Amino acid sequence: MAPPGTPRPQPVVTPARAVAGVCLFAPFVAMLWVGSYATAEPTLAGVPFFYWYQMLWVPVSAVLTAVAYALVRREQRARRAAAGPAGGAERAGGETR
Repeated sequence: MAPPGTPRPQPVVTPARAVAGVCLFAPFVAMLWVGSYATAEPTLAGVPFFYWYQMLWVPVSAVLTAVAYALVRREQRARRAAAGPAGGAERAGGETR
């Protein structure tokens, strides 16, 4: 048992990290499940569904990646703040802020 006053270790898997993981995993599932979009109909401006569905995932993936990045960064800042001045002063790579 840890002595009193010792900070408890924070969990590795948190809700924010789980959501970030889902955001990063969703495009893979959407693209690898070819049977779900291997059709020509419906067309969009004459472009078959097979093609415009894949192209739609390019900006969707960028947005999901940005959301995952923001969630992880916010959690890292919160962890540094919870660690206190001694734990939050040093960053990876030795640079300080």
